[in-house]
Amino acid sequence: MAAPPGSSTQGGTPGTPRVLRAMNDRAALELLAAHGPLTRTRLGELTGLSKPTASQLLTRLESVGLVRTTGNVTGRPGPNARLYEIDPAAAHVAALAVDQEGITAAVADITGQVVGEHRVTAPATDESVSHRTGELVAEAVDGALAAVGLGRDDLRSTVIGTPGALDPRTGRLRYAPHLPGWQSRTLRDELAEVLHTPVVIENDVNLAAVAEQHHGTAQDFDDFALVWADEGVGAAIVLGGTLLRGATGGAGEIGYMPLPGAPLARGGPDAAARPDGGGGFQMLVGSPAVVGLARDHGIDAPTATEALTAARRTPGAGDEVLTELARRLATGLASVVAVVDPELVVLSGEVAQAGGERLRALVEAEMTGLALPRPLVRISELEGDPILLGALRTAVTDARRTVFDTSRFDA
Repeated sequence: MAAPPGSSTQGGTPGTPRVLRAMNDRAALELLAAHGPLTRTRLGELTGLSKPTASQLLTRLESVGLVRTTGNVTGRPGPNARLYEIDPAAAHVAALAVDQEGITAAVADITGQVVGEHRVTAPATDESVSHRTGELVAEAVDGALAAVGLGRDDLRSTVIGTPGALDPRTGRLRYAPHLPGWQSRTLRDELAEVLHTPVVIENDVNLAAVAEQHHGTAQDFDDFALVWADEGVGAAIVLGGTLLRGATGGAGEIGYMPLPGAPLARGGPDAAARPDGGGGFQMLVGSPAVVGLARDHGIDAPTATEALTAARRTPGAGDEVLTELARRLATGLASVVAVVDPELVVLSGEVAQAGGERLRALVEAEMTGLALPRPLVRISELEGDPILLGALRTAVTDARRTVFDTSRFDA
């Protein structure tokens, strides 16, 4: 393809053959990633490219290891059409979900397919200082990589989901005093050096919302709130399709929200962890609070899941537990709904999953009398760990920004 007069094929000027070729390549790769295997003809139809141009594009992408053939379309008149797909080996990413008990790591290829997973347990003592945290992260990632014979140098991107939020001004993790060793201002850079890849540290509930947005209940909604009720309590707010993070990364930390019936969370987000949960909304609807609520009504169970499962099967006392929990949840949700007016509220985490459809219906009924806007209320239906799913989605998206940029091959 000849360049027009006065244009340059070396400098990457918009409109030059090099840039247009790279744009076509990226469009084709994104389509293959979204649709799966496609024939040359179908890819040409979706991109608007002619058959010869589509053929050249696929040959070029195959030669640089981004696309491979994967059989033929059979059962129709004429020659069998060859199918093309993203080559999964083009790049790999790592995703990690951190909790108080340990770290779960998953490795996926550039298509998003998980190929390895590993979990490590955190030390039972306060050994988890910054350098020990780096060792634990590396151990988790190495375990997942070993499952498919890969090493750290094979990774393009790493996303880590943790409770709390990384303050963009200081680089410090806040709202997570129960994770010793994660508060170092240089931890992200240290982890990037150890893992040989860029590292993103993201709030775990935000990542659960990413998973809902792309794979779950919120796929058709641009404005929604995900409320996570588990050992900890938090929310993720998505407005116009974009996560709201706040000035210090703390948007959605509703576990600290003061509500009638709950002690105030004194000391702020960086205070030492308290055994009672610290105060606020979390003291009313977190997993320990649910266990206590059930016990108050004569249902003795060690976990929130077991307590709510028993409550659903126990007329009288169980009804009282579910009704009171729904009232507490609705009271907190009403404050969120009154401020951001989401079209949808997704309930997720251990408490929501254990309460199921019955709890959801009770919450929706309670909110009718509390909040002026009337959002839909749904329970998350994602399979697997939503935090890990969101981290994988984010890591794959980040990696594709560079992997799908074919202009790097034209130097």
